[in-house]
Amino acid sequence: MTRDNEQIVVDFCNAWEKVDLDLVMSFFSDDIIYHNMPMAPAEGTEAVREMINGFLSQTAASNWQIKSIATEGDAVLTERVDRFEMKDGKIIELPVMGTFELREGKIARWRDYFDLQTWVRQAQGG
Repeated sequence: MTRDNEQIVVDFCNAWEKVDLDLVMSFFSDDIIYHNMPMAPAEGTEAVREMINGFLSQTAASNWQIKSIATEGDAVLTERVDRFEMKDGKIIELPVMGTFELREGKIARWRDYFDLQTWVRQAQGG
């Protein structure tokens, strides 16, 4: 029995609370493409692992609150507030619109849309 796509995305968002890179990576297909829209996309598990580890390694705690979720076929859309407590004590709360495309129970495409300056201001303590 397979879980439905929406539940997989909810579980993925909840997995970030563990701050566990391997757990987060377990949700992706081998040909994952992850695109944080303000930046260039990462293609394949190694590039995605490197990108996620870039900020997860600085994270002490994380919580992603899903405000709205919609599913159509293999696509799941989320409106979220991603909250990160960084190891340096800063708190970053980032409103995000996320698009997930799933294939055979795995996330194959992930695009997040957000204002990069919202992250930068909070990370710099402003």
